[in-house]
Amino acid sequence: MTDNEADVLVLGAGVIGLTTAVCLAEAGMTVTLAAAEPPAGTTSATAGAIWGPHLVGMDDRIGRWATETLDRWTQLTHPDLGANELDGIIHDVHGISATRKAGAAPPEFAAATAELVPCPDAEVPAGYGTAWRMTATIVSMPGYLHYLERRFGRAGGATSFPAKIARLAEARALAPAARVIVNCTGTGARELVPDADVVPVRGQTVVVANPGITEFFVGTNPADPNDLTHLFPHGDVLVLGGTEVAGDWSREPDPATAERILADCTQLEPALRGATVLEHRVGLRPSRRRVRLEAEARDGVTVVHNYGHGGSGVTLSWGCAEDAAALVLAALG
Repeated sequence: MTDNEADVLVLGAGVIGLTTAVCLAEAGMTVTLAAAEPPAGTTSATAGAIWGPHLVGMDDRIGRWATETLDRWTQLTHPDLGANELDGIIHDVHGISATRKAGAAPPEFAAATAELVPCPDAEVPAGYGTAWRMTATIVSMPGYLHYLERRFGRAGGATSFPAKIARLAEARALAPAARVIVNCTGTGARELVPDADVVPVRGQTVVVANPGITEFFVGTNPADPNDLTHLFPHGDVLVLGGTEVAGDWSREPDPATAERILADCTQLEPALRGATVLEHRVGLRPSRRRVRLEAEARDGVTVVHNYGHGGSGVTLSWGCAEDAAALVLAALG
């Protein structure tokens, strides 16, 4: 398949774009996925990532999208499937969510979890006022994105990287025959659409060799969103973080921030002292007051927008992809 033959052009190769492209290709459409960067270079690849709504405009669609995604993962990882491509990539992990404020309500991602048990005072980590024990689904994003990319290829999808465009109107040149363009460009939508409601929220993480830690930790501060500490175990590695800096477009790792992340995480888990640093990651979460998932007629084609997921891209991915695919199918008749 060439770009000239595509029925649908999907813009964006993060978890939202890839999942949407998979849904469309597996529904029998000819699909080209185009992006400025391949999946491994996207913000999605930098995430921890834990299931649960976070940094996303909450409305009555969010819970459904999140539940649909979790249900899809449950189906994909069911033990009856035997050998599974997602073994070690999607897994349930025990851990703690904590907040600096005493008597606080749990954060959004934790509140969405079915089993949440308050920690007795003796188990609340130093420096925190309230904590809860919970089990959550976490995803090793580099491996998961690679899985989605393979699955898209098996369904006959084509990719075009790098494909840099300044405005949405220029996308037609990437797939001239496409009758529908699906805009999954994340923070890129701010200039591409353009949509001034899209604001980047910068996140920085440090990936280290795992000395044997099996539980996750997420510590937040209601008074300071950038006071964020997390540890996510993914087998042989740990993803440590983090930051939430609104309006910061820099994708270069900041050495001082990396040192602070390592110090905070080591204070929580002394076993991290001297851990080997493997990688520094920076991503820009596409924050918006409300996820934009809708179709519009523009320049002779239908554009289906699917962006503005904040820190919840992986959490909402399958639910949003299925809704976006339904809009595409309706447009194609």
